[in-house]
Amino acid sequence: MTDKRSLPHSPGPAGGWGSLKGIAQIFGETWATPSVLATLGQLNKPKGVMCVSCAWPKPANYSAFEFCENGAKATLWEMTSARCTPVFWAKSGHTVTALRDWADHDLEMTGRLTHPLRYDAVSDRYLEVTWDEAFAGIAAALQPLEPDQAVFYASGHAGLEASYLYALLARAYGTNNLPQSSNMCHETTSVGLTKVIGSPVGTIVWDDLEKADAFFFFGQNPGTNSPRFLHPLKDAKDRGAKIVTFNPIIEQGLVSFVDPQSPSAMLTGKATTISDQYHQLKAGGDIAALLGMCKCVVEADDTARAAGQPAVIDHAFVAEHTTGFDDFIASCRAADWAEIERESGLPQAAIRDAAGVYIAAERVIGVYGMGLTQHAHGALNVAMLVNLLMLRGNIGKPGAGCCPVRGHSNVQGQRTVGIAEKAHLVPLDTIDDLFDITSPRHDGMNIVEAVEGLIEGKVRAFICLGGNLLRAVPDQKRMEEAWPKQDLTVMVSTKLNRSHLFPGKTAYILPCLGRYEKDVQASGNQSVTSEDSFSMINGSVGRRAPVSDAVKSELAIVTGIAQATLPQNDRLKWREWTGNYALVRDLIEATYPDDFRNYNARMFEAGGFYRGNGAHNRIWKTDSGKAVFTTPGELNSVGFKDAPGRYRLMTIRSNDQFNTTIYGYSDRFHGIEGTRDVLLMNPDDIAEAGLRDGQSVRMITDAEDGIDRQLGGLTLTAYRLPRGTVASYYPECNVLVPVALHDDLSKTPASKSVPVRIVADAGAA
Repeated sequence: MTDKRSLPHSPGPAGGWGSLKGIAQIFGETWATPSVLATLGQLNKPKGVMCVSCAWPKPANYSAFEFCENGAKATLWEMTSARCTPVFWAKSGHTVTALRDWADHDLEMTGRLTHPLRYDAVSDRYLEVTWDEAFAGIAAALQPLEPDQAVFYASGHAGLEASYLYALLARAYGTNNLPQSSNMCHETTSVGLTKVIGSPVGTIVWDDLEKADAFFFFGQNPGTNSPRFLHPLKDAKDRGAKIVTFNPIIEQGLVSFVDPQSPSAMLTGKATTISDQYHQLKAGGDIAALLGMCKCVVEADDTARAAGQPAVIDHAFVAEHTTGFDDFIASCRAADWAEIERESGLPQAAIRDAAGVYIAAERVIGVYGMGLTQHAHGALNVAMLVNLLMLRGNIGKPGAGCCPVRGHSNVQGQRTVGIAEKAHLVPLDTIDDLFDITSPRHDGMNIVEAVEGLIEGKVRAFICLGGNLLRAVPDQKRMEEAWPKQDLTVMVSTKLNRSHLFPGKTAYILPCLGRYEKDVQASGNQSVTSEDSFSMINGSVGRRAPVSDAVKSELAIVTGIAQATLPQNDRLKWREWTGNYALVRDLIEATYPDDFRNYNARMFEAGGFYRGNGAHNRIWKTDSGKAVFTTPGELNSVGFKDAPGRYRLMTIRSNDQFNTTIYGYSDRFHGIEGTRDVLLMNPDDIAEAGLRDGQSVRMITDAEDGIDRQLGGLTLTAYRLPRGTVASYYPECNVLVPVALHDDLSKTPASKSVPVRIVADAGAA
């Protein structure tokens, strides 16, 4: 049996010299343009550029280097000196079909796209076209369709201005088919939080980080996904705050951290211990763990009140602000510890230790990521965390609240300005009055419905404002088979990716500016805005020369498609809006006056301007007007039964990637080097299954839907994981995720708990 002490893992803390080495490796590989150093110095500062990586907030009191390893990598990656010109497609072996054998990393290493391209089926290559030809071709394909046969997808890259006009384009065309990348990650937050506290986003602001006594992490990994979070966490530890983490896999950013901006820490290697407690629960075991902690709080409250001591539960908050308390407390008292231990994979003592920290703290922030949201009962995960916070009034007071960490720079903001498939979330009457259009009132498709529509042949056109959708969605193999059958596919992109290699009958790649590049229009160089995870709006100004004279801004691409496709309407002033983005911000303010008051005047405030959040002020925009305690109907979030030989697959990310972008093959935080083709598994599970460490294995999705989903060529790697939980990389594992396996409320794909079986690869020794 493998000695668990020898299992692969990070050899050192997050940050420190490892972070600088990771940045240096990407710099050496991309040969980024010299101006990148000046751009890095401007990241996340007023009148600078908001990072295109994660959506972590920008502090008003910023440091000299207000960027992290991920932000630097994203900037270097996009500012590469490599160019993917039309000449690339003329080279031998560069047909679309041949390129399907290239790795994701190698596709993006071809460099920045420089010219608009149209797919030519005869030569199986993309050919250069003019922008007018591209827009006319897109219009010719869209106009004969029924509006709901087309889908307008957005990643989190585009700014608020382009996003607002993109949503307007779709509705003027006649559809609410406006899915967005949050459908695949934090839609569970939008639906789950709205149901229980009336807010679709987190409730804290930056000042709360500085006042919290304790942080509780569930399924979030700041070391890989939001490294700038580690600085306020270090500050919190320095002032004595406690941090408790629940995660099936050890994430080094929540273990220890060396501040790369501290000369003394860099010289001495002195690390800050981040988590006071780290609990490796089963994948999908969060409901049981949270219920166990709530049970401990209830028991402590009962004991204290019986002894005439101060209550542990904030009964005044509960009485004034909540509903459903009595039923929830009854479920806590009735919960059986044996069931809690079995479903969470944690001993009662560990859960009691965590609850002790929670009870002792006056101000607690609950932090979570996709480890909570991407399950069949992900919304219940979120509701259970809210239950825990509400027991002691930890929502809507300084230093406390709910903190979902979003993964893309403007993924939250795009929803704010109307990219939403649910009609009731958008002020359609206001939009119709402003622009003399008739927006559809029925809901559009989310990502799951769009994938199902593609497979069934109901979706005939897909416009993608950024992203690498075919790599990001579940049921990837079936998607790749269905995608080319469409009449039209349009990808707005900065680099080549796998989604470009399955073109529709008519297909275009439209190259766009990066956020750091000058966007000169009729009124001069333009600014764009984005929204971070704390609902703060920040402006960006690009100062670098564009990668090519032939690229356009995302906004100009949107308006170009709109002008070519839609009938004449004097209120739709696409050309004027392209010339002056401030006019678009005026439209956003007119549509959302409470959120965007004095928009143009405030967009460069240090740290951004706050668009507000009712739950932050204990205003609950729920049906009852109060925050809702949720009584759990089950104790795990996976949506399937355990069985002999069935494992719960959780997908993970390397610190050498951002979403579907693979920067390289060095995952130092997980101790995996030179490959992504691995399957991590508990050594006792390996032995019980009759397999061996280092063996080549295959995962097979264990779903009873008659569809064969397999991923082979994986090196089995003994790893420190809970029994029954295995892990492998996203997006490679998307081929295993059934589109029908999703959160029951939000339809977010359940990528953190996929039922799989594991077999030796054919011919493997």
